[in-house]
Amino acid sequence: MASEAKSAVRRYRMYINGEFVESAGKKYFPVIDPSTEEIMAEVPEANEEDVNRAVAAARAAFDSGAWPQTTAQDRGRILFRLAERIRKEAAKLAEVESRNSGKPIVEAEYDIADAATCFEYYGGMATKVLGQVNPVPDNALSLSLREPIGVAAQIIPWNYPLLMAAWKLAPAIAAGCTCVLKPAEQTPLTALEFAGYLADAGLPPGVVNIITGFGETCGAPLVKHPDVNKVAFTGSASVGKAIMKAAADTVKRVTLELGGKSPNIFFADADFESAIDGALFGVFINQGEVCSAGSRILVEKSIYPKFVEAMSAKAKTIRLGPPLERETKMGPLVSKDQFDRVRSYQELGKKEAKLAAGGGRPASISRGYYVEPTIFYDVDNSARIAQEEIFGPVAAVIPFADEAEALRIANATPYGLAAAIWSRDIFKALRMVKALRAGIVWVNHMQPTYVEAPWGGYKQSGFGRELGPWGIEEYLETKQVHINLNEQPIGWY
Repeated sequence: MASEAKSAVRRYRMYINGEFVESAGKKYFPVIDPSTEEIMAEVPEANEEDVNRAVAAARAAFDSGAWPQTTAQDRGRILFRLAERIRKEAAKLAEVESRNSGKPIVEAEYDIADAATCFEYYGGMATKVLGQVNPVPDNALSLSLREPIGVAAQIIPWNYPLLMAAWKLAPAIAAGCTCVLKPAEQTPLTALEFAGYLADAGLPPGVVNIITGFGETCGAPLVKHPDVNKVAFTGSASVGKAIMKAAADTVKRVTLELGGKSPNIFFADADFESAIDGALFGVFINQGEVCSAGSRILVEKSIYPKFVEAMSAKAKTIRLGPPLERETKMGPLVSKDQFDRVRSYQELGKKEAKLAAGGGRPASISRGYYVEPTIFYDVDNSARIAQEEIFGPVAAVIPFADEAEALRIANATPYGLAAAIWSRDIFKALRMVKALRAGIVWVNHMQPTYVEAPWGGYKQSGFGRELGPWGIEEYLETKQVHINLNEQPIGWY
């Protein structure tokens, strides 16, 4: 699966048609440890020729060979075996994930466990894909069959590397599709580690292919490839829009889980301590590199000063440090590019609003892509820090007078991924739930995610749903079958 380069930096290979291979151009690119800014591994730089190889393998596996003959029960067993292997290798995978992405090791351990749970869930779902008999006004049998859509191109982000791979691969395998997965170039390592489990679990060659490379030279040819039937993408809205345009030429099925600028709404009657914890967790978990981050914190005016003060005081106690230390609550951002992006928003926020906490990089840490948990207050909802997805630990606190104003502010964004409401008044909470334009709404909580429940957004946060039975639906086609039971001629002439 991997070999030791002369420099002692681990050199990985891609996984195509059941084998670990180099790129066609024999090129590699470095993977950086964001806590040290040092090279921790090298991975192949895939180009269009590699994309063609991977898609050809997936196409052949879907059209012929063992995979089309594999039963739903067998697909389920493969997924259960993959889940079992992930759990067996959990400590190793969590360490690689933590080092590669910068997330605290404790969070990485939760993510790896969730990835295993995802494969287990779809192992059970594989045998629950049902067709139906349609009542028709003829002496005929009309059936609706559910069939796999074909070859799926899957492009995943860097914030939850193995978990996002699981969200894409598990339902596709359960449905009977074949896949070409492209992990983010910043965080490809756990996906490549996972590739080593596929054959042992019984997956035939070509069913899952994992290629590593950059968006323009690897991702774009994958999206445009005429033998790809579906594209599943999680990432930025700008890239999602480009994928939609590229996929239109061959009328591919597309599902997009894009950005967010989620409102976390606190009414005066909420439990105050729980609310403060929920505000901090909602925006600072995983360094704020979360698509559903509650980065717009809306607070009722009667508790606003107290809320800002309490939130800021607690934010200053969040422990930043090396991601492999168990006491660490926030690690570094994933890359230099992301560090520069978040730092630019910290400086912008100082011009647009008032600073309550953070606002820079921690003085006590000399290297690594660390930034302080940052809170701006008295933010106007039209400000850039309130409208643009920062994807880092930067919160914009906005006051509101009443329920109507809270709702107006919450919905005044191009995004609609998630929202949260904190209140002891269940009637108020349910009114807000109904009126909020978001695909996920939490009440008195922020960020719980379950494989059994749908995940996806409204507006420019994308379309389609992942997880639960909704996730497997995105990998299925519907076929109508008509069987004439009348032995007499049609009588057309």
